[in-house]
Amino acid sequence: MLSKIFKNFKKTDNKLPDFYTTDLHSHLIPEIDDGSKSMTQSIEMIKELKNLGFKKLITTPHTMSHRFPNTKDDILRKFDLLKEEVSKQNIDICLEVASEYYYDEHFFELIKNKELLTFGDNYVLFELSYTTPVFGIEQTIYELLKAGYKPVLAHPERYTYFSQNLEKYNQIKEAGLSFQINVNSTNNFYGKNVKKAVEYLINNGLVDFVGSDTHRPNYVDALKESMNSKNFRKIEEKNEIKNIYL
Repeated sequence: MLSKIFKNFKKTDNKLPDFYTTDLHSHLIPEIDDGSKSMTQSIEMIKELKNLGFKKLITTPHTMSHRFPNTKDDILRKFDLLKEEVSKQNIDICLEVASEYYYDEHFFELIKNKELLTFGDNYVLFELSYTTPVFGIEQTIYELLKAGYKPVLAHPERYTYFSQNLEKYNQIKEAGLSFQINVNSTNNFYGKNVKKAVEYLINNGLVDFVGSDTHRPNYVDALKESMNSKNFRKIEEKNEIKNIYL
């Protein structure tokens, strides 16, 4: 049955499966981080994502004190400008906003003060250093849960110290963490090691959310190819994906 569904999916020009009509994780607000460079580029990407079949986009600009020190007010103000332009151009798509928080002292302060931008049922998206192992993540997960947040780790497949020790994924997941993988990780967009790690997460049923992590138009082009990959077609079969509840 599933093979028939996915065979039809491939024939219908990248039509999105139902579990992925809401995208979690993107950088579509212009000139706020390393994502969209202009309002024109933002609109171009949003139109392309809509044409792929997305009904809702939850965009998540970086909050990173040493590089993109965005405040909650900064993000909401610039998001309102994007929404206004989308409305002016009559693009029929639902836009929501949260943030992708970097795991640093500022993040801990925001948790303490309960000043985090959330999505869905009080979920919080955060990321780690790609190459430097982090310490105290289990304690941070506990603090997030204690504050009423539901922590979601962005693209766990991209952290080299986890991908080289795959059983670590199970350990931190059991602490109360959800995982959001990038669809383009399924198709060598970030390299073979990332692809191997995402295969482990998919095959072991560890994936909770999927996202495009769109920064620029080439990410959307890659997304079209990734949605036809074997790994992408395994996601729904082996995991309980929560995008449909967002």
